[in-house]
Amino acid sequence: MNLSVDIARRILEASKQRARELRSPVSIAIVDAGGHLVLYERMMSPYGWATSNISIAKACTAVMFNQSTDSVAQWGAGIPGFASSMAEMSHGTFIMAAGGWPIRMGGATIGGIGISGGNAPGRDDEIARAGLGALEAAEPPIPAQLPLPQPEQQQHSRPYMQPSSSYPSMPPAQPVPAYNSPPVPSAAAGNAPSSAPLSNSRISGTEQSSLAGTHYLVPEEQQQDIPYNDQTNLPSNDNRSGGQQ
Repeated sequence: MNLSVDIARRILEASKQRARELRSPVSIAIVDAGGHLVLYERMMSPYGWATSNISIAKACTAVMFNQSTDSVAQWGAGIPGFASSMAEMSHGTFIMAAGGWPIRMGGATIGGIGISGGNAPGRDDEIARAGLGALEAAEPPIPAQLPLPQPEQQQHSRPYMQPSSSYPSMPPAQPVPAYNSPPVPSAAAGNAPSSAPLSNSRISGTEQSSLAGTHYLVPEEQQQDIPYNDQTNLPSNDNRSGGQQ
Protein backbone atom coordinates (compact mmCIF):
# COMPACT_ATOMS: atom_id res chain seq x y z
CA MET A 1 0.00 0.00 0.00
CA ASN A 2 1.30 3.43 -0.97
CA LEU A 3 0.92 6.66 0.96
CA SER A 4 -1.62 8.79 -0.89
CA VAL A 5 -2.02 12.55 -0.61
CA ASP A 6 -5.44 12.10 1.02
CA ILE A 7 -3.98 9.95 3.80
CA ALA A 8 -1.09 12.37 4.26
CA ARG A 9 -3.46 15.33 4.49
CA ARG A 10 -5.57 13.56 7.11
CA ILE A 11 -2.47 13.01 9.23
CA LEU A 12 -1.30 16.59 8.74
CA GLU A 13 -4.64 18.11 9.74
CA ALA A 14 -4.79 16.02 12.92
CA SER A 15 -1.26 17.11 13.82
CA LYS A 16 -2.09 20.76 13.17
CA GLN A 17 -5.16 20.49 15.38
CA ARG A 18 -3.08 19.18 18.26
CA ALA A 19 -0.42 21.86 17.71
CA ARG A 20 -3.07 24.60 17.95
CA GLU A 21 -4.37 23.10 21.17
CA LEU A 22 -0.85 23.20 22.61
CA ARG A 23 -0.22 26.67 21.13
CA SER A 24 2.93 25.36 19.58
CA PRO A 25 3.35 26.30 15.89
CA VAL A 26 5.52 23.66 14.24
CA SER A 27 6.71 22.44 10.88
CA ILE A 28 5.10 19.18 9.68
CA ALA A 29 6.69 16.96 7.02
CA ILE A 30 5.25 13.70 5.65
CA VAL A 31 7.29 11.43 3.36
CA ASP A 32 6.53 8.13 1.63
CA ALA A 33 8.31 4.81 2.15
CA GLY A 34 11.19 5.94 -0.08
CA GLY A 35 11.80 9.16 1.84
CA HIS A 36 10.24 11.41 -0.82
CA LEU A 37 8.33 14.43 0.42
CA VAL A 38 4.56 14.06 0.02
CA LEU A 39 3.17 16.92 2.10
CA TYR A 40 4.70 19.73 4.13
CA GLU A 41 3.44 22.74 6.07
CA ARG A 42 5.15 25.34 8.24
CA MET A 43 2.75 26.86 10.75
CA MET A 44 5.07 29.66 11.93
CA SER A 45 5.68 31.11 8.46
CA PRO A 46 7.56 33.27 7.63
CA TYR A 47 9.63 32.44 10.71
CA GLY A 48 11.14 29.16 11.78
CA TRP A 49 12.66 28.33 8.43
CA ALA A 50 15.26 26.05 10.14
CA THR A 51 12.51 23.74 11.37
CA SER A 52 11.53 22.80 7.82
CA ASN A 53 14.70 20.81 7.06
CA ILE A 54 14.71 19.32 10.56
CA SER A 55 11.14 18.03 10.22
CA ILE A 56 11.97 16.45 6.83
CA ALA A 57 15.08 14.82 8.31
CA LYS A 58 13.03 13.39 11.19
CA ALA A 59 10.47 11.89 8.81
CA CYS A 60 13.20 10.32 6.63
CA THR A 61 15.05 8.93 9.65
CA ALA A 62 11.88 7.27 10.96
CA VAL A 63 11.35 5.55 7.60
CA MET A 64 15.03 4.64 7.30
CA PHE A 65 15.10 2.72 10.59
CA ASN A 66 11.38 1.88 10.79
CA GLN A 67 11.14 3.23 14.33
CA SER A 68 10.82 6.51 16.14
CA THR A 69 13.70 8.95 15.97
CA ASP A 70 13.74 9.06 19.77
CA SER A 71 14.60 5.33 19.83
CA VAL A 72 17.29 5.85 17.19
CA ALA A 73 18.81 8.65 19.28
CA GLN A 74 18.93 6.46 22.39
CA TRP A 75 20.81 3.51 20.93
CA GLY A 76 22.76 5.54 18.35
CA ALA A 77 24.26 7.82 21.00
CA GLY A 78 26.50 4.99 22.19
CA ILE A 79 28.10 4.50 18.75
CA PRO A 80 30.99 6.89 18.13
CA GLY A 81 30.67 8.76 14.85
CA PHE A 82 27.29 7.21 14.05
CA ALA A 83 25.33 10.47 13.76
CA SER A 84 27.89 12.28 11.60
CA SER A 85 28.42 9.29 9.32
CA MET A 86 24.69 8.77 8.73
CA ALA A 87 24.09 12.48 8.14
CA GLU A 88 26.83 12.54 5.51
CA MET A 89 25.68 9.38 3.75
CA SER A 90 22.02 10.49 3.70
CA HIS A 91 22.89 14.01 2.49
CA GLY A 92 21.40 15.71 5.52
CA THR A 93 18.21 13.64 5.83
CA PHE A 94 19.29 11.95 9.08
CA ILE A 95 18.95 13.38 12.56
CA MET A 96 18.95 11.98 16.09
CA ALA A 97 16.15 13.94 17.79
CA ALA A 98 12.64 13.10 18.98
CA GLY A 99 9.66 14.01 16.79
CA GLY A 100 9.77 11.47 13.92
CA TRP A 101 7.56 8.38 13.60
CA PRO A 102 6.95 5.77 10.88
CA ILE A 103 3.48 5.65 9.31
CA ARG A 104 2.08 2.12 9.18
CA MET A 105 -1.06 0.71 7.62
CA GLY A 106 -2.01 -2.95 7.64
CA GLY A 107 1.25 -3.85 9.36
CA ALA A 108 3.40 -2.26 6.60
CA THR A 109 5.39 0.97 6.77
CA ILE A 110 4.14 3.32 4.07
CA GLY A 111 5.85 6.55 5.13
CA GLY A 112 6.99 8.75 7.98
CA ILE A 113 6.06 11.98 9.77
CA GLY A 114 8.43 14.54 11.25
CA ILE A 115 7.59 17.43 13.58
CA SER A 116 9.96 20.24 14.51
CA GLY A 117 9.58 23.54 16.35
CA GLY A 118 7.78 22.49 19.53
CA ASN A 119 8.08 25.09 22.29
CA ALA A 120 8.50 22.51 25.07
CA PRO A 121 10.29 19.17 25.51
CA GLY A 122 8.23 16.29 24.15
CA ARG A 123 5.86 18.50 22.15
CA ASP A 124 7.14 17.29 18.78
CA ASP A 125 6.49 13.66 19.71
CA GLU A 126 3.04 14.43 21.08
CA ILE A 127 1.96 16.28 17.94
CA ALA A 128 3.28 13.50 15.69
CA ARG A 129 1.43 10.81 17.63
CA ALA A 130 -1.79 12.82 17.36
CA GLY A 131 -1.55 12.64 13.57
CA LEU A 132 -0.92 8.90 13.66
CA GLY A 133 -3.88 8.42 15.99
CA ALA A 134 -6.22 9.92 13.41
CA LEU A 135 -4.97 7.42 10.83
CA GLU A 136 -5.45 4.48 13.18
CA ALA A 137 -9.02 5.58 13.95
CA ALA A 138 -9.87 5.80 10.24
CA GLU A 139 -8.24 2.49 9.32
CA PRO A 140 -10.87 -0.23 8.78
CA PRO A 141 -10.67 -3.07 11.29
CA ILE A 142 -9.29 -6.38 10.18
CA PRO A 143 -12.22 -8.73 9.56
CA ALA A 144 -12.37 -11.74 11.78
CA GLN A 145 -11.51 -14.97 10.07
CA LEU A 146 -14.57 -17.12 9.65
CA PRO A 147 -14.28 -20.78 10.63
CA LEU A 148 -13.78 -23.18 7.79
CA PRO A 149 -16.90 -25.15 6.84
CA GLN A 150 -16.88 -28.70 8.04
CA PRO A 151 -17.64 -31.43 5.49
CA GLU A 152 -21.13 -32.79 5.88
CA GLN A 153 -21.44 -36.42 6.80
CA GLN A 154 -23.32 -38.57 4.36
CA GLN A 155 -26.75 -39.48 5.64
CA HIS A 156 -27.96 -42.97 4.82
CA SER A 157 -31.58 -43.55 3.96
CA ARG A 158 -31.63 -46.73 6.01
CA PRO A 159 -29.69 -47.15 9.24
CA TYR A 160 -27.28 -49.98 9.58
CA MET A 161 -28.78 -53.20 10.92
CA GLN A 162 -27.63 -54.19 14.36
CA PRO A 163 -26.39 -57.77 14.89
CA SER A 164 -29.05 -60.09 16.23
CA SER A 165 -29.80 -63.75 16.38
CA SER A 166 -31.59 -63.52 13.03
CA TYR A 167 -28.88 -61.34 11.43
CA PRO A 168 -25.54 -62.17 13.03
CA SER A 169 -22.64 -59.86 12.33
CA MET A 170 -20.40 -62.79 11.38
CA PRO A 171 -21.36 -66.05 9.62
CA PRO A 172 -21.41 -69.11 11.86
CA ALA A 173 -18.19 -71.03 12.00
CA GLN A 174 -18.22 -74.20 9.91
CA PRO A 175 -16.88 -77.39 11.51
CA VAL A 176 -13.52 -78.46 10.12
CA PRO A 177 -13.54 -82.17 9.12
CA ALA A 178 -10.95 -84.27 10.89
CA TYR A 179 -8.23 -85.68 8.70
CA ASN A 180 -7.08 -89.24 9.40
CA SER A 181 -3.69 -90.02 7.97
CA PRO A 182 -3.15 -93.53 6.58
CA PRO A 183 -1.34 -95.95 8.86
CA VAL A 184 2.40 -96.15 8.35
CA PRO A 185 3.95 -99.61 8.80
CA SER A 186 6.71 -99.84 11.34
CA ALA A 187 9.79 -102.00 10.97
CA ALA A 188 10.09 -104.86 13.46
CA ALA A 189 13.24 -106.51 14.74
CA GLY A 190 14.94 -108.94 12.36
CA ASN A 191 15.00 -106.59 9.31
CA ALA A 192 11.46 -107.62 8.35
CA PRO A 193 8.62 -105.14 8.00
CA SER A 194 5.60 -105.86 10.06
CA SER A 195 2.23 -104.22 10.08
CA ALA A 196 -1.10 -104.98 11.59
CA PRO A 197 -3.18 -107.12 9.26
CA LEU A 198 -6.09 -105.34 7.68
CA SER A 199 -9.28 -107.18 7.13
CA ASN A 200 -10.80 -106.93 3.67
CA SER A 201 -14.21 -106.68 5.22
CA ARG A 202 -13.27 -103.40 6.93
CA ILE A 203 -11.81 -101.74 3.81
CA SER A 204 -14.09 -100.48 1.09
CA GLY A 205 -13.34 -100.68 -2.60
CA THR A 206 -12.27 -97.04 -2.86
CA GLU A 207 -9.94 -97.36 0.11
CA GLN A 208 -8.50 -100.58 -1.32
CA SER A 209 -7.62 -98.86 -4.59
CA SER A 210 -6.02 -95.93 -2.76
CA LEU A 211 -4.01 -98.23 -0.53
CA ALA A 212 -2.82 -100.20 -3.53
CA GLY A 213 -1.03 -97.17 -4.94
CA THR A 214 0.42 -95.94 -1.63
CA HIS A 215 4.18 -95.98 -1.19
CA TYR A 216 5.60 -96.50 2.27
CA LEU A 217 9.02 -95.35 3.35
CA VAL A 218 11.33 -97.97 4.81
CA PRO A 219 14.80 -97.34 6.24
CA GLU A 220 17.66 -98.01 3.79
CA GLU A 221 19.25 -100.68 5.97
CA GLN A 222 15.99 -102.67 5.81
CA GLN A 223 15.34 -102.29 2.08
CA GLN A 224 17.88 -104.97 1.06
CA ASP A 225 15.93 -107.88 2.56
CA ILE A 226 12.47 -106.66 1.56
CA PRO A 227 11.02 -108.25 -1.60
CA TYR A 228 9.16 -105.83 -3.86
CA ASN A 229 6.39 -106.43 -6.30
CA ASP A 230 7.09 -105.21 -9.81
CA GLN A 231 3.53 -104.10 -10.38
CA THR A 232 2.71 -102.16 -7.24
CA ASN A 233 6.24 -101.43 -5.94
CA LEU A 234 5.00 -102.44 -2.49
CA PRO A 235 6.44 -104.91 0.00
CA SER A 236 5.01 -108.36 -0.48
CA ASN A 237 2.25 -108.90 2.03
CA ASP A 238 -0.40 -111.52 1.60
CA ASN A 239 -2.67 -109.85 4.10
CA ARG A 240 -2.81 -106.44 2.25
CA SER A 241 -5.01 -105.94 -0.74
CA GLY A 242 -3.27 -105.07 -3.97
CA GLY A 243 -0.25 -107.32 -3.28
CA GLN A 244 0.54 -110.76 -4.60
CA GLN A 245 -1.84 -113.48 -3.56
